Parts: sequence; structure tokens; C-alpha cells
Amino acid sequence: MKAKIGTRDPDITGSLPAMRRAARRAKRLAQQTRTPLLVMRNGKVVNLNPSARSVARRNGREKKSA
Repeated sequence: MKAKIGTRDPDITGSLPAMRRAARRAKRLAQQTRTPLLVMRNGKVVNLNPSARSVARRNGREKKSA
């Protein structure tokens, strides 16, 4: 998907693809290290790396529900 950006500044036009590359890299790194990847979706915080939950729970870092 190409976004139309109304500027000729190369820093601005190259920023969207750079942010997408950074997001892909962050997702890969979170999967490799089994760490949470938290993003905001529809006003809620969502973990995109569900395998990280079991690791956090084992290490006692996640709160238990009452």
C-alpha cells in the first residue's frame, strides 16, 4: 500500500516506509526473545506476541487476576 504524502521533503516521504520496517523488525525481535509486543488497537493495549505471556507468568512478572 502506497500512501500519498503531500511533500517533496525526502525525510518526510521516507519516514512511513522506515516506520513500517522498524515495526516488522520489532515484531521479529519480540518473537525471537519471547517478549511482549504491545500495540494500541481500537483504544486498547494488545499483545501481538501471545507466547510472551507464558514466559512472563513463569517469571512472576504478570499480575494474577482475582
